[in-house]
Amino acid sequence: MKQIKFIGICLLFITLSGCFPSNDNVKQELLLQGKTMGTTYNIKIVVDPNATDTENLQQLIDAELKQVNQEMSTYIPDSELSLFNSSDSLEPVEMSQGLSRVIKEAIRLGKLSDGKLDVTVGPLVNLWGFGPEYRPENIPTDETLELARQRVGLDKLSLDENKLTKRNADLYVDLSTIAKGYGVDIVAELIESHGIHNYLVEIGGEMRLKGFKHTGELWHIAIEKPVSEERAVQQIIVPKDNAVATSGDYRNYYEVDGQRFSHIIDPSTGKPINHKLVSVTVIHPSSMTADGLSTAMMVMGEEKAIAFAHKHDLAAYIIAKSEVGFVEHTSVKFMQYLR
Repeated sequence: MKQIKFIGICLLFITLSGCFPSNDNVKQELLLQGKTMGTTYNIKIVVDPNATDTENLQQLIDAELKQVNQEMSTYIPDSELSLFNSSDSLEPVEMSQGLSRVIKEAIRLGKLSDGKLDVTVGPLVNLWGFGPEYRPENIPTDETLELARQRVGLDKLSLDENKLTKRNADLYVDLSTIAKGYGVDIVAELIESHGIHNYLVEIGGEMRLKGFKHTGELWHIAIEKPVSEERAVQQIIVPKDNAVATSGDYRNYYEVDGQRFSHIIDPSTGKPINHKLVSVTVIHPSSMTADGLSTAMMVMGEEKAIAFAHKHDLAAYIIAKSEVGFVEHTSVKFMQYLR
């Protein structure tokens, strides 16, 4: 599943006080890597290598991520979601537990954000060339956009227990703004089910962390400076036992006749966002929730995103453009995670 969001987070390992109990001195930091969802995953686990079957663990991780793809990808024609999208039936369809879990949270966040997170926005994403379809040769006309917008809206989708229903036969659900975070969550849950409680899981930039590195240091994360011409650090954070997601419009975009088009689409206009907000980082216990919230706030724009973070007591770090450079906004709840 290719990602709609390109986010700028990289791993840094910087000393912070904290230590393991003395009987953990044989533990090492092991790295598991692979490909999934059109991107890569990097997992660090702190374990006794002599007592951990890492090969079996990675096979289980790969199987879980393959299942997520088979449930939620819009790039796999016979995925559970693709079959739902291609069906013209208006009858309730029994969904898998995983897909139901993600759609339930997507609907909740959509309502919480007054529709700024809308997983039915797929026709517009595709129209602008950021989905499975090829990029259009011409910018969509207002008439074409209006036709696509008639297919969009969370009010056209309902979930009752595990049964999903569409009210329009041509409704198209795209979970790219939240499914990658879900993948992080289920991998973290799998790791913990094997008795591993010191880890860092990263898929395409979305993360979830717990415990300590093998040195006894807490995990540190670098939020990337929101610029496309270089890779640089904007801020170091210490998320502790939480997930981190960043949404930005500075990596995935294209230009036509000098006009820049972001991959982040505003459902209310049907067009790519066009404001001064360039990056939103959210810290939350769930990577899935952080993933969705960061996208919703990017759509809102600077002032509304700040107000939304304060209203809902979110740990959010917001970067906006100004005439003199970048302006940072840090919510009260986020401050505890600053290095």
